[in-house]
Amino acid sequence: MEDYNMDSFTTIMDLPDDCLVFIFKRLINECDREAFGLTCSRWLDIRNQNQLSLRFDCSLTCFKNPLSRAPHRIGTYELHRVLKRFQNIRSLSLSGCTELPDSSLKLLECLGSRLRALYLDCCWQITDEGLRFVASGCQLLKFISLYRCDITDVGLEILAKSCLDLEDVNLTHCMHITDHGIKCLVQNCIHLYGIRISNCGGIMGVGFRGCSQTFAYLEAESCRFESEGIKGMVSGGGLEYLNISNLNWSIRGHGLSTIGEGYAKNLRVLNMRLCRMVRDESIAVIATGCPSLVEWHLALCPEIRVNGWESIAMNCHNLERLHVNRCRNLCERGLLALKNGCRKLSVLYISGCPQISIIALELFRLARGDIIKEEESFEIGPHWECRWNQRIFLE
Repeated sequence: MEDYNMDSFTTIMDLPDDCLVFIFKRLINECDREAFGLTCSRWLDIRNQNQLSLRFDCSLTCFKNPLSRAPHRIGTYELHRVLKRFQNIRSLSLSGCTELPDSSLKLLECLGSRLRALYLDCCWQITDEGLRFVASGCQLLKFISLYRCDITDVGLEILAKSCLDLEDVNLTHCMHITDHGIKCLVQNCIHLYGIRISNCGGIMGVGFRGCSQTFAYLEAESCRFESEGIKGMVSGGGLEYLNISNLNWSIRGHGLSTIGEGYAKNLRVLNMRLCRMVRDESIAVIATGCPSLVEWHLALCPEIRVNGWESIAMNCHNLERLHVNRCRNLCERGLLALKNGCRKLSVLYISGCPQISIIALELFRLARGDIIKEEESFEIGPHWECRWNQRIFLE
């Protein structure tokens, strides 16, 4: 029987580090990545050096991450341990760490230089002092989420003047932020792409005046904008997605017409759901001045009448998705105009319109195909949502 020399065999342990890195980066499942690091100290080092994102399992987070088996209460010690271990991470999520103090973020001054994305959602103890540490140590930051954080314009100004590469900022439910903080962002962060300011009652919109052409995404549900604020939001000319649903009634008459007065020619998705005071005159100006509109949400806008619907049919040549649920003044004449116009329309969400008969709906189907969806859709611009949520900046 032939003898085999075991020394002549090559095993996986003989692979060079770059090959092991190649293997690790193609492990999508987090359990597999954890098992990779448990093989031996060498493989653990490779995993630690190539781990690009980290998320803690905290009491308010919905997802479980096997890589971070940390206690529910994250403190300075636990954070220091993981930051020292994973020194090349680009995305760090501390969302749900409700008891994390400002002092813990001081670690980012020396360990946050590689971070591109930072999530601090529901970190209720984080204040302007914590943002000072972030601004000092994370100057290459591109995305930050501060949902429900107790910050003010002071902290936002410090952040904006240090993190000049910021592109996406989430300020949803940050009740102490005003137009001054927004102004600091748009003036200092010239690459700013998107902002979320839903339920920020202190923002009137004027802080957006002079925003750059890169500013394309604004989520501003349940805000209290003024007419000048609306003009400020679209003043950069690059806005492509705008959500002003459930707009406070402070804007009356033709206040929303400013959207269509020449600044929003690139606007593709517009959500005006529950804007109860919008009328035909404003609809006509927007329909004429926003020729790129692909999706328009007008559900629960009761004051739009025949002239408004006819303006949409006549001018919105690129419109593909239209939401008209529970528009009580949409009549059969208005539906007829939509049927004969909007030749690219592929989805019409319509229900709860008392002036529209079943016969009128069937005639619409016969003429345009089965594009009617009778259930109300609360999703608008899903491709934009995906674009926002996937900007993790791990490059």
